[in-house]
Amino acid sequence: MGSNLHQTDERLKELKPFVERFRKRAAAHDLDASFPKENIEELKQIGYTSLTVPKKYGGAEITLYELVRLQQLLAQGDGATALSIGWHMGIIKNLGEQNKWNENIYKEICEEVFHHGKLINAAATEPDTGSPTRGGKPQTTAVKDGTEWVISGKKTFTTMAPVLDYFIVTASLEYEEGTANFLVPRESPGIIIEETWNTVGMRATGSHDLLLKDVRVPSRFLVERLSNSEKPAMGWLLHIPACYLGIAEAAQKEAIHFAKTYSPNSISGSISELPNVQQRIGENEAKLMQSRHFLYSVAKKWDRSTNEERAAMKPELAAVKMMVVNSANDVVDQAMRVAGASGLFHDNPLQRYYRDVRFGLHNPPMDDMTVIQLAKQVLDQ
Repeated sequence: MGSNLHQTDERLKELKPFVERFRKRAAAHDLDASFPKENIEELKQIGYTSLTVPKKYGGAEITLYELVRLQQLLAQGDGATALSIGWHMGIIKNLGEQNKWNENIYKEICEEVFHHGKLINAAATEPDTGSPTRGGKPQTTAVKDGTEWVISGKKTFTTMAPVLDYFIVTASLEYEEGTANFLVPRESPGIIIEETWNTVGMRATGSHDLLLKDVRVPSRFLVERLSNSEKPAMGWLLHIPACYLGIAEAAQKEAIHFAKTYSPNSISGSISELPNVQQRIGENEAKLMQSRHFLYSVAKKWDRSTNEERAAMKPELAAVKMMVVNSANDVVDQAMRVAGASGLFHDNPLQRYYRDVRFGLHNPPMDDMTVIQLAKQVLDQ
């Protein structure tokens, strides 16, 4: 673990200059709702996007603890960039841990990621079904035609759509029972990206709609048949609370800077000396400390656990997401109160943090499902 921690510290140090550049670009991308392609390109160039690739395919095979630390730091610069690349990083890691794909296909994807900087994300959410975590049947369909599958449908919230090279598309199997995941290359004829992403926050994630019109893929690109059985624990989803924790830390830093430099003529000195301001900043710091400890400890537990032990961690993983994201929202709200009306101006990053951090409440798993899961766990004991 000591060696791993040293590597983590080194990677965090290497990443910091890029985080600062991302921070400087964030306001313009937020204002235009444009995708930060230059940020992603720089992450590719430094090998960041291949860090979760297994060592046997050339990657670093970083731990979950290291992934959340790196993602947390990225989000301090730009939450949209961190959340976007987090899906790619986590999916590559999860596929390596679950071993559910054909090994040759997974190997091909990993080598594409490592050697050519290819990017991948899932396309599962649909207008009529909402989040796939709710169990709705996909309206996107896949029909077998000889040695190919023909896929048609519409997906929403396809994060990083402007730069993705592969989509993992969930579809219902026509003339068969069940659903499956298909690997769909971007260059496939019939792929259309509709640039519909125009939200109040996380405006730079490029989470556009994906249209599939009779898209043909080879039979082997049916990579996973999905069952109605309980889904496995997914540690990689901790990239979500890591992102929103990073945003909250950025907001706390901005609030502290404001408090130390704002000196109205109604008081002597800056507002950082006022008890009510110190109260807000101190409470925020306690929440951030609590969130870091919870996130890091569960990530480390995942790293040292067996597959059987990981299966029992689902409620714990969900609780991390719920507690960290809700605390992050509280922290950003209090940071805004420290800055007052000054935080509402477009040239103040606090208003962006305030809008971006809200999106964590709508990333999986949802709070209501987490609470029920926790209740059932203790009631069944």
